[in-house]
Amino acid sequence: MSNVKQVDKAHYEFSRYMSKERWTSTWHQLDEIQKLNPESVLEIGPGPGFFKAMAKQIGIEVKTLDLDPDLEPDYLGSATSIPLPDSSFDVVCAFQMLEHLPYETALQAFQEMTRVSRSNVVISLPDAGRAWRNQIHIPPFGHFWMTIPLPFWMAKTHKFDGQHYWEINKRNYSLSRVMRDFSQEAELLRTFRVPENPYHRFALFQKNGM
Repeated sequence: MSNVKQVDKAHYEFSRYMSKERWTSTWHQLDEIQKLNPESVLEIGPGPGFFKAMAKQIGIEVKTLDLDPDLEPDYLGSATSIPLPDSSFDVVCAFQMLEHLPYETALQAFQEMTRVSRSNVVISLPDAGRAWRNQIHIPPFGHFWMTIPLPFWMAKTHKFDGQHYWEINKRNYSLSRVMRDFSQEAELLRTFRVPENPYHRFALFQKNGM
């Protein structure tokens, strides 16, 4: 993680930051973590702290790490050099954070996340791949989402925008490449786009040797 913070705390003010789509992604964060039934969770880059606060309501203890003291993390430090011993937490997660690092640095941070995890690592990343998104209602079964990706040749080249160094499905960052590179440190169990917010892609990994 860079030693210079990109985002001021004011960026996370509720009315500016927490859209309905982000709320949906937060639900998926909680859903994926609680399925793993962890006793301890470390979140890298907590942002406004909504995930930690809501996890507490369902009995999940979350500790946080960030280099910005204004966010009041439990551990102050860099994601590329986490100041914790090996296998310190059952699950380590980072949601919409790794793209704020240059790609090779993000891979180093993921390696550190894997090191301090006992079992699983859960991340979400921006997926810039264009897609048709459709919702179908079939009584009495309910609503179903279909997300149909458009061809990768339509991908654009990513330019650093002050926050994101890279995004999935931008040129040179295909989904297959990103998942392959991250899978050097842990086994990819599954990946999916949030139906209600397809810009957010989740990936669930299991530590090698588990």
